[in-house]
Amino acid sequence: MDWQSAIKGFRAYLKLERSLSDNSIEAYSRDIEKLYQFAEIQPSKPSPEAIKLADLRQFIVWAAELGMLPSSQARILSGIKAFYKYLLMEDRIKSDPSELLESPKIQRKLPDTLSIDEVNKLIDANDVSKPEGARNKTILEVLYGCGLRVSELTELKLSNLFLEIEFIKVTGKGSKERLVPIGGSAVKALKIWIDHIRVHIPIKKGEEDMVFLNRRGARLSRVYIFLVIKQLAEIAGINKVISPHTMRHSFATHLVEGGADLRAVQEMLGHESITTTEIYTHLDREYLKGTIISFHPRS
Repeated sequence: MDWQSAIKGFRAYLKLERSLSDNSIEAYSRDIEKLYQFAEIQPSKPSPEAIKLADLRQFIVWAAELGMLPSSQARILSGIKAFYKYLLMEDRIKSDPSELLESPKIQRKLPDTLSIDEVNKLIDANDVSKPEGARNKTILEVLYGCGLRVSELTELKLSNLFLEIEFIKVTGKGSKERLVPIGGSAVKALKIWIDHIRVHIPIKKGEEDMVFLNRRGARLSRVYIFLVIKQLAEIAGINKVISPHTMRHSFATHLVEGGADLRAVQEMLGHESITTTEIYTHLDREYLKGTIISFHPRS
C-alpha cells in the first residue's frame, strides 16, 4: 500500500463515513501529507503500514525542530490517529502504532476577546447608509449575537431563519445541525438587510437561499468576512488582532461572565465536548480581581 492510495482512501472515508466538511478533510489530508514527507526522508522510506510507534515519536521531534507549536503538533497527531484508525478498520494494518502516542502538553489560554464596548464600537463603525455597510453590520450582529463560526455564517440560509420565534438553524462541523437563539438587535438588522436591501440584488443561480450576498449576488467568502472585520477594527480604533472567530469568543466569554450555564453555552456554540467550552471559565485576571473586590464580604 503506497501513501497516495492510502490518503485517497482516507479522504473518501472522512467524506462518506464521517461526513466531514471539505475544509476538515483538507486539514486532515495535509496532516497525513506531513507524515508522508517525513517517511520519504527516512533511509527505509516506510509505507503507511510499516510505520511504528518509534517512527511517530521521531516524527513529533522532527515537527518540533521545524518550529511547529505544541498546539499544531497536537492537531496533526489527531489527524494521524484518525488515519490509523481508518487503516485498522479497513484491515490494512493489524495494530495501531498511534495508540500509545501521547500529544504534547498544551498550555491553555483565554482566547482573544473584545469588551462589550469594543463590540459596540465595531458594529457602529459601519456606514449603514450604504448597502454594504448595512449588510456588514448585520454580519457582525449575527456573529456576535449567535456565536457562529464564520463558515456557519457564510452558509446561513433564508430557509433556516425562524425570526418570528427568534431562532436560526445552523449547520456546524460534521454537517451537524443545531438551533441557536438570536437576539433582538440581530433580528432587526437581518430584517432590514433581507426586506429592504437584499431584495434589490440580482441573485446568481443557485444562491437564492443564501442570506449574505455580495453586490453580484454570490455568497460571501470567509476571507472577505475576515477583511471586513479587520478594516472595521481600524476604523473603530481597536488595536487588537481580531478575526471573525473573535466575535464567537467574545459571545461565549460575555455569556459566561454574565453567569450563563456552561452547558447552555456549549449547546449554542455546537461544541461536542464540554471541555472545549470550559476554556471560557478561565476569565481575565482583572475581571476576577474586580469581581472579588466588588462582591467578597471580606474585601
